Amino acid sequence: MNKSIKGFFLSVMLIGTTVWGVLAVYYGDSRTGLAQAYVATAFGLFGFAVLMGVLWFRWRIQWVLGHLILFVGILVWWLGIAPSNDRAWQPDTIQLPYATFDGSTVTVHNIRNFNYRSEFDYQPAYYDKSYDVTKLDGVDLFAFYWMGPAIAHTIISFNFGEQDFLAVSIETRKELNEEYSTIKGFFRQYELIYIVADERDVIRLRSNYRKNPPEEGYLYQLKGSRENGQRLFLDYLKKINELHEKPQFYNTLLDNCTTAIWVRSWGNTEHLPFSWKILLSGYLPEYLYESKLLEQQLSLSELRRQAYINTLAQAADQAPDFSKRIRPANTPNH
Repeated sequence: MNKSIKGFFLSVMLIGTTVWGVLAVYYGDSRTGLAQAYVATAFGLFGFAVLMGVLWFRWRIQWVLGHLILFVGILVWWLGIAPSNDRAWQPDTIQLPYATFDGSTVTVHNIRNFNYRSEFDYQPAYYDKSYDVTKLDGVDLFAFYWMGPAIAHTIISFNFGEQDFLAVSIETRKELNEEYSTIKGFFRQYELIYIVADERDVIRLRSNYRKNPPEEGYLYQLKGSRENGQRLFLDYLKKINELHEKPQFYNTLLDNCTTAIWVRSWGNTEHLPFSWKILLSGYLPEYLYESKLLEQQLSLSELRRQAYINTLAQAADQAPDFSKRIRPANTPNH
């Protein structure tokens, strides 16, 4: 390998480790303090100096090794940051759901059902409800868009027929006054939460009350066997109970609202191969359509038009049969 190629890879390595190290130290453990900002700045300046020295002054490899030793130290410290269930949480994520089992009957505890007056003005409410797993009729997918076609927040809803629908939204568990940041989501900044909710809560919030920015919602009924739907539901509950007992970190890329759905479906015979359309979650409905897991009698564009729910959701609003009203009468059941 000639010197120019070695120099290129060395430069990429120095830039990558410096940028990652600066961000990891700066964000730190949940909050950014003054000391973290100083250390992050110092590491960034040192990394830049080593890069310039290697490129222009042919510094010895000892400088690069010194940089790597500091980087490894940061990495070890960062890996030691532990998730917690004991923080000052925002009101909408205070309660963690969990499930208890009695044969085929599952009781889900702390199902969220807030009454919204606006996005941030609501009356908290939770309830417990039992479901017969054998009565699960099907699984639906909601996709909400707010920043173009490539990115969507996906929510799975389990259809128990006369027992109603149970929605699960995989999200960041934010602390008081904490905002979401895609970049922060790579750096152990948010705990992971599976919000188990009535559709009148978690769907209506996004279709009716999110205004800045507004979200456009679509509902797709997934095709598949009842057994696989039941298996998926039980796997969700297993993960929900794990998070109730032992917190885990959210990750923007590896453990988010869409990749987690793909992971949860590993045990199904209809499990899909991984695709870039899972990472770019806005294209997940297209991938499901191509994989024959959505209705095939309509074109994708027509199916998408039919799947749009905002108008129906805003008309239904606080109606007790909200879930029924957002599903067109002419849409076949599973």
